[in-house]
Amino acid sequence: MVRPHAPSQQGPHDPGTSDSVALGTLEGVNPVAPLRQSTRSPFLQVVKTAVAVVVAWVLCAAVVGAEYPIFAAIAALLVVQPSINQSFVRGLERSAGVILGVLLATGIHLLLGDSTWIVLLVIVLAILLAWSIRLTPTSSTQIPISAMLVLSTGATTPHYAFDRILETVIGAIVALAVNALIVPPVLLPPAHLAVSRLARETASAFERIAVGLTEGADHGEWEEALIVARRLRTAQAGADAALTAARESLTMNPRSVRNRTLLERDIVVAARLSLIVNRAVGMTRAIRDNVTPDLVEDRTIGRIATEVARIAADVRRLASEAGELPRASHPAAGASAGESPSTPVAEPALTAPIAVIAPNENHWILIGSLLEDIRRVREELLGESA
Repeated sequence: MVRPHAPSQQGPHDPGTSDSVALGTLEGVNPVAPLRQSTRSPFLQVVKTAVAVVVAWVLCAAVVGAEYPIFAAIAALLVVQPSINQSFVRGLERSAGVILGVLLATGIHLLLGDSTWIVLLVIVLAILLAWSIRLTPTSSTQIPISAMLVLSTGATTPHYAFDRILETVIGAIVALAVNALIVPPVLLPPAHLAVSRLARETASAFERIAVGLTEGADHGEWEEALIVARRLRTAQAGADAALTAARESLTMNPRSVRNRTLLERDIVVAARLSLIVNRAVGMTRAIRDNVTPDLVEDRTIGRIATEVARIAADVRRLASEAGELPRASHPAAGASAGESPSTPVAEPALTAPIAVIAPNENHWILIGSLLEDIRRVREELLGESA
């Protein structure tokens, strides 16, 4: 059975698998391995974090007059995130946690005084407060930390609590501004690549079906084809994750206006592919379960193979549609960027649905299943599905 355009993922017996197993074994022996990431963060992210810390420190020293504005530095370190939206959310979480922690510690100190058991009481109350109002983990941990620092460091210092709140807010605002001003990241290329790859590999799955039905394949070959087709689910999950990251990177991003249309087009293509992927897997499984030696001799099966090949051609058009980012993102390509993301694929190769008068009595279940799948894929490719 010929398998054109096989997906690039490594199979269960590929050489890369042994490397992964070996790496996993080494990580199990090396106790330091969980502390390291497989890839480094972009160096630009490191630069932005350092700039935010320095600016927040200097600004707080000038405004608040603190010799060591630690709260501002901590806020800047934590708030600089890969996207502006994430920085905004982290800044809110950090500020809310600090404000609640400082107010709680100040109130308990005024009521009960200053001693070791008061600090322990405030820690417990801070944990219960975060739990009761269902705060995020970032805010939940920040409340007791801020309360401890206030009680242990500045409970007797005038204006200490207010200064710490001011430091945190300044640090968060500085981090957000630095993240927005220094090349805000736009994660469209990885999303484009993931969607385009998903379309190509889905087309390959239909091509394998067409070739197998035309040339004939036994149960074992269809079993292998089904294993490969099921890997489309992994590629689909990767495309969805990449699109989510791209959408996140455009939220509150000054560069979102000219890139939003491109992202919406990829989202439409991915949504159409999600249904087509299910059909590719279902058709492969149906053939695997019902294949017989004489299947290749059935004329209706031959016509179905032709239609499946046309499906593969149209899905490859979707791959081309999802692969136009470099040209469309260029300022001179405004017309391409302005196209409607819901525009159907031009000049589809699919013909009218196959009419079957009397299907082979040995294959009629499979034929009916494949025809229904072809009908649904055709509707999705033409944008006619409900």
